[in-house]
Amino acid sequence: MEDARIIDLYWQRDEEAIRATDTKYGAFCHHIAMNILHSLQDSEECVSDTYERCWETMPPQRPGSLRAYVGKIVRNCSISRYRAGHARKRFDGADVLLSELAECVPGPENVQRTVEARELGQFISDWLVSLDKESRALFIRRYWNGDPVRDLAAELNVRPNALTKRLLRLREGLRKCLEKEGVSV
Repeated sequence: MEDARIIDLYWQRDEEAIRATDTKYGAFCHHIAMNILHSLQDSEECVSDTYERCWETMPPQRPGSLRAYVGKIVRNCSISRYRAGHARKRFDGADVLLSELAECVPGPENVQRTVEARELGQFISDWLVSLDKESRALFIRRYWNGDPVRDLAAELNVRPNALTKRLLRLREGLRKCLEKEGVSV
């Protein structure tokens, strides 16, 4: 089913919208949640919460991209669940992703002093657009979807260490771009 039709179903308050969303984007949502949470049960709950949130927010929202919309919701839900469940613990999950990005993206208190959050998002979007297609996809898959380096390296047929260095260069490029725009990192 086309995204526009699924969104229309949400606007009509037809529960078929949830089934259609699950059919089309269920695997995508589970993939993002598992990459962050590493728990099948928690991932299932986040995906279910995502569908509930879609139901609550459409209308009034009419997303341009349903895939991006559900992806953002499941990612935010998963990160919130992760933080709640691991407030005192650290392990190889979302903390690694967030700590890698901390070197090149300012913290919330810095963002408020330096630039509005929307401007920061626009700077990052502009930077992503400036990348070649493969680098852009790699960055998004690693830092948005949370795909493990070993999986990405296997897909690209490169050593994980080589991919780690490439990701480091991408993060350095983002940091330089933000600094050029006056964002203190």
